[in-house]
Amino acid sequence: MRNTEDSRIIELFFARDEKAISETHGKYGRYCYSIAYNILAVNEDCEECVNDTYLGLWRAIPDARPVHFPAFIGKIARNTALKRYEYISAEKRSPDAVVALEELGECVQGDAGVEDEAEARRVQRAISSFLWQQREDKRVIFIRRYWYFDSI
Repeated sequence: MRNTEDSRIIELFFARDEKAISETHGKYGRYCYSIAYNILAVNEDCEECVNDTYLGLWRAIPDARPVHFPAFIGKIARNTALKRYEYISAEKRSPDAVVALEELGECVQGDAGVEDEAEARRVQRAISSFLWQQREDKRVIFIRRYWYFDSI
């Protein structure tokens, strides 16, 4: 469920009003930064990810009308930080490792088919079912650890 302030921000995105970015930054900037920091732990990279998150929102919202705005933003921030982490990690690989990984990728890479999608949904249902059987504090710990990458 959306609150009034989030609805107003979303409407600014739909109107293509650049004020949407500053409003989002004011309300969710620290949230996005903390998600990025838990993954990257480097201030400059985190700031870049936060800015890329706003760009991602700018591109995504005309096509989507998020129901739970913080989760929508969090997903974009998390994916942006994970992509940045992958990019940074790739720079540190030796050329031999890159070649080996590319070769391996050719062997295991394939198009996501119906079976893959069905398996992904089955795993999602299993995790959801497991979490709902846990006490709230355990569910929160699980999400904070595996979604937000909080430290132990």
